[in-house]
Amino acid sequence: MTAPNHDTVQVGDELPPLQLPPVDRTTLALFAGASGDHNPIHIDTDMARRAGMPDVFAQGMLGMAWLGRLLTQWAPQSQLRRFDVRFQGLTHLGHAVRCTGRVVEKLERNGERCVRVEVSSTNQHGQVRIAGEALVALA
Repeated sequence: MTAPNHDTVQVGDELPPLQLPPVDRTTLALFAGASGDHNPIHIDTDMARRAGMPDVFAQGMLGMAWLGRLLTQWAPQSQLRRFDVRFQGLTHLGHAVRCTGRVVEKLERNGERCVRVEVSSTNQHGQVRIAGEALVALA
């Protein structure tokens, strides 16, 4: 895939979606090891239940990482200028997350031609888990 170009990208363009397999315990454990986030509520069923949850659930930063993957599959990481999200719901075991993005504005920032991209992740029930936006510099 070629990197997007500011002249050809239009407001309303959608990024190619990222569909992920259902969240499982292995994914949570691997992310805990890679990120250093060993909060037991994400990897220990007993701890999660003591906290009032039915089971472990995904780390919020794992969901943000998936949205980052969506963005960097569209444009190189070196072009990402800002990336902000709001966590809106838990991603439970078995949720099949879909990450999407849409160009909502073309602008100039600090002498660079950029686009603002709204991003979100939803589960298989259409419930938004994370929503946010990114600022991406385009040549």
